[in-house]
Amino acid sequence: MIGMEAEGIRENIERIRGEIAAAAQRSGRSPSAVALVAITKTVPAPLIAEAVKLGVTEVGENRVQEAKGKMPLLPSNLAWHMVGRLQTNKAKEAARLFSLIHSLDREELAAALNRAGEAAGKPVNVLVQVSLTGAPQQGGVPAAKVTEFIEKSASLRYVHILGLMALGPWPAGEAEIRQAYRSARELFDRVAPVAGEGFGILSLGMSGDFMVAVEEGSTLVRIGTAIFGERRRDA
Repeated sequence: MIGMEAEGIRENIERIRGEIAAAAQRSGRSPSAVALVAITKTVPAPLIAEAVKLGVTEVGENRVQEAKGKMPLLPSNLAWHMVGRLQTNKAKEAARLFSLIHSLDREELAAALNRAGEAAGKPVNVLVQVSLTGAPQQGGVPAAKVTEFIEKSASLRYVHILGLMALGPWPAGEAEIRQAYRSARELFDRVAPVAGEGFGILSLGMSGDFMVAVEEGSTLVRIGTAIFGERRRDA
């Protein structure tokens, strides 16, 4: 079974890389300007290992505990991304485990991550999650308040803001998705001057819309289902 699934993963990754490259070229950028993060929620470690053999070096998880269980089973040089909503009481552990946290969305979480970074003696790399749709279940800082939020968070010594992350509208047509991602890119350009050194990541796009996201300026796409298939419900 693993062998059959591994072959499918190989085909999927090759196809996705080609599609990312084509979308990047349509936007006037090099394919190397777009990072691929494989989202591995509910995916068992042996299948993640198959993706790693194909050159995947960055993986994303939605939950701290699930990532913690998989990390010892996989190569130590992987970059792990926290892409789900992060509870404040998990901030210390997340700061220790993850290379980049995509979901900074409130001041109390920023403060908790700052304390975690101070205790560890190193900054915590984060993206500010932006709400493009206003849907409460998606989370994120309202677009109109992002500049103010970044200014406040940038004053925290151990919180290193590297960019923005947003979820697109779904379900939605391509035109609506494209407009949302274009707005995110425009916001990214506006807040960059106040964000400080290192601000350069725009995390937009998932399995169903990543080509549109890349065309509109995304520098990082988060892809799970298109690589590994439908999420495993029994995990």
